[in-house]
Amino acid sequence: MRVLVVEDDVNLNRQLKEALTEAGYVVDIALDGEEGHYLGDTEPYDAVVLDIGLPQMDGLSVLEAWRRTGKIMPVLLLTARDRWSDKVQGIDAGADDYVAKPFSPRELVARVGAVLRRVRPALAGETLVFADIEMDTVAHKVRRGGKPVALGPTEFRLLRHLLEHPGRVFSRERLLDSVWGHDSDIELRTVDVHIRRLRKAINQGDRPDLIRTVRSAGYSLDAEGA
Repeated sequence: MRVLVVEDDVNLNRQLKEALTEAGYVVDIALDGEEGHYLGDTEPYDAVVLDIGLPQMDGLSVLEAWRRTGKIMPVLLLTARDRWSDKVQGIDAGADDYVAKPFSPRELVARVGAVLRRVRPALAGETLVFADIEMDTVAHKVRRGGKPVALGPTEFRLLRHLLEHPGRVFSRERLLDSVWGHDSDIELRTVDVHIRRLRKAINQGDRPDLIRTVRSAGYSLDAEGA
């Protein structure tokens, strides 16, 4: 899953990116409100961590702008203020949760996970299932037809993204953004290489191929492709 962190404190950004990445998220960073608003408006994120006190455009204004245009991704507000009125204002603006500074990166990761479980109940469990594929997202284990499947870290993230959005067709560009991050310098053909590796791993034993190639569009996890 992909998370945007909008925070002008460089050190805190680094800590949050490390903690969220370790937890299995793909993380993008914005250092001011205008950049954060642009990324949230143009890129697909599963969740956003948004500081209230930002340069260029404050966090509440960013959030209100997103909600006015129909953006529904969950937003967790960060604030150094401990006044109840500020928290109420954030919730009224459309925030799904808030964390008052100072806080530990581990707490932030837990709160992001809790928000995602509330707004996306299908991801509340630790196991993702499609057809005969099962993924334990905590233990980082994959089984197909009850048998273990060995995957590299990139193939694991790629399969996880597809399992979270079964039936949806993703272009190579979108997969590159969602699995590798929007600032990645990796070439588009690298996506094809990892799709081939993923197919080889999960299709061992001549099992049906559940990854459908859609000509001129991209890839989809789809039982109809079997």
